[in-house]
Amino acid sequence: MSEAILNFLKQTGFYQFVAMEQGWKNLIMIAIACLLCYLAIRKKFEPLLLLPIAIGMLLTNLPGLEIFHEAYFASGHVDWAAFAEAPGLIDVLYLGVKLGVYPCLIFIGVGAMTDFGPLLSNPKSLILGAAAQIGIFATVLGVMGVGSIAGIASWESLAFTLKEAASIGIIGGADGPTAIYTTTLLAPQLLGPIAVAAYSYMALVPVIQPPIMKALTTKKERAIVMTALRPVSKTQKILFPIVITIFVALIVPSAGVLVGSLMFGNLLKECGVCDRLSKTAQNELMNIVTIFLGISVGATATAQTFLKPRTLIIILMGVVAFGVATASGVLIAKLMNLFLPEGKKINPLIGSAGVSAVPMAARVSQKVGQEENPGNFLLMHAMGPNVAGVIGSAIAAGFLIALLG
Repeated sequence: MSEAILNFLKQTGFYQFVAMEQGWKNLIMIAIACLLCYLAIRKKFEPLLLLPIAIGMLLTNLPGLEIFHEAYFASGHVDWAAFAEAPGLIDVLYLGVKLGVYPCLIFIGVGAMTDFGPLLSNPKSLILGAAAQIGIFATVLGVMGVGSIAGIASWESLAFTLKEAASIGIIGGADGPTAIYTTTLLAPQLLGPIAVAAYSYMALVPVIQPPIMKALTTKKERAIVMTALRPVSKTQKILFPIVITIFVALIVPSAGVLVGSLMFGNLLKECGVCDRLSKTAQNELMNIVTIFLGISVGATATAQTFLKPRTLIIILMGVVAFGVATASGVLIAKLMNLFLPEGKKINPLIGSAGVSAVPMAARVSQKVGQEENPGNFLLMHAMGPNVAGVIGSAIAAGFLIALLG
């Protein structure tokens, strides 16, 4: 009887915390997970995204649960032999991330919820969406610079290959599915920290972007009122996803899967004859995949992987990428204003929406703009560069995959 009680006590999480060599690292990760829960529930920082990530992070760092085995995916590929023996729940769900299934399903849902009308109404938005992708390529160069410094200092463990740098740079697009898809193909060994960074920064758009936007604009610029958007015909909205799919697939075939999924979802919405499929993509499919993806991404943030200098550099460079992308959109909008007549000026705040966080970034542009001019409504104007950024980040990812893959 006493032996049975002793065995029970040894199986408790309390005992395993004491027995673990570096249990304090797990405690740190649990504290971070609780902080993310607080931000999601109390502060409402994109709770649909941040809360599943936080719960996945919490579960994977509680000892004894055995629901996620990092060793099955440690080599960058799935160890199918070990996986078949004793898979945990999140091991199974994580296959959707590892095999690149979830990003495409998410893009179908995003497409079904997206209105490309503001982009078609104001094609100049494409320039702002493209400008935000500067953050991706600037970060690739920055990561390689960090790697060079690490090499000179003989810190080989902190150096990154060009493929790894490209995967880290994609974080700057603020597009979680694209970051996962790219990393799966170029640097699968970094999938965990990159996925956590990308989705965390997407959720923290309302915190990260406003200080950058305000620092780069004047009060007068933030108060600019833009002219109303022209109406877009139903035919244009139907033709747009078809034309874009063909064009992108011919120019950058490696981006065709993501862009094709996005445009398929949008065509379901705009064609008017697939309402049931459109509603399923927008609601049931999107909600289910978001739960699975969020928990799976959070579960990769194990104490052993996350609390390493290499991972912390990825997190830091992700912030840099996101900041540069935001700043690039704002600055390009200001540059465009130099050549536009009065009455046609662009409010530079919508340039920050060129990142792919739809519709979060557009809402931030609206909020910051109304702080200066309560009667100014920028949301629909900001949606133009916002949806252009989704296409832009997918094309940028396809370019890097074609170049380095």
